Amino acid sequence: MGVYHAGSRAVQDLVGVRERADHVGRSLGQDIKVVAAAFLELQPLLVVGAADPGTGGVWASALTGAPGFVRATGPRRMSVVTGARHGPLAAALATPGTRVGTIALDPRTRRRMRLNGRLTPTARGFAVEADQVFSNCPKYIQRRDSYETPAGRTPGTSRRLTGLHADAEALIRSADTFFLATVHPGGADVSHRGGNPGFVHVTSPRELAWPDYSGNAMFLSLGNLRADRRAGLLFLDWDTGTTLQLTGEARAEFAPDGTRAVRFTLAEAWWTPAALPLRWSPPEYSPANPPANVGE
Repeated sequence: MGVYHAGSRAVQDLVGVRERADHVGRSLGQDIKVVAAAFLELQPLLVVGAADPGTGGVWASALTGAPGFVRATGPRRMSVVTGARHGPLAAALATPGTRVGTIALDPRTRRRMRLNGRLTPTARGFAVEADQVFSNCPKYIQRRDSYETPAGRTPGTSRRLTGLHADAEALIRSADTFFLATVHPGGADVSHRGGNPGFVHVTSPRELAWPDYSGNAMFLSLGNLRADRRAGLLFLDWDTGTTLQLTGEARAEFAPDGTRAVRFTLAEAWWTPAALPLRWSPPEYSPANPPANVGE
């Protein structure tokens, strides 16, 4: 399969960026280069996205560990050491051949790296044989200069939700970052979405919307949604470690003025207090962030 499937091509043509997308697409490869391997080994956080093999729901989940828990163990192989808690992605991460998307994002340097491929469970976690490896620009990434591991933080009990409660709505409305997992017939992907707090709108207890800001013209996420509307969202509290994982369906809307928005309908959510052991410093918002219309 080429760099782009039919869904991404359809969106590129609709927006008129096919030539630019072809240029950017040349940066995608299968090899984990030396600089990418060095970047991975410094990260305490990896976000993984996949479809549950039983229900078919797409989820995004945050995995954490001491730097080195994610590392390149071959020219096209990334290995991850994980604990026992995987939430709604537990079955996917234990199933050989699962198509997964991953993103390692470092708020300290505003760098991100994506690696998508096929999963193999291992004795200590899992490995991914890469189909796509690439980096993105720092646009819309908020800088967080440091992190710590607070003593005594213990994950709370996860709660399954069919609609957003007040704390979940508050987390979304205050978010400056979330992660979007999508799938297509040949694979999976996780992307980063960032903006000033208020850029994600809660339009009902089961519906969200956010603007699709101008990016790298590849349209991997929107292209996937064109082919398959299943999606998973991950919101995290960078201070308390609380996570909100959502699964449902999403669709992109294209306005005559060239702006775009995505609307998401919730099927199920997991709310886990103190799920992550990391506490990050307050953000310095990206200068690329457009003003958020919090009243929309």
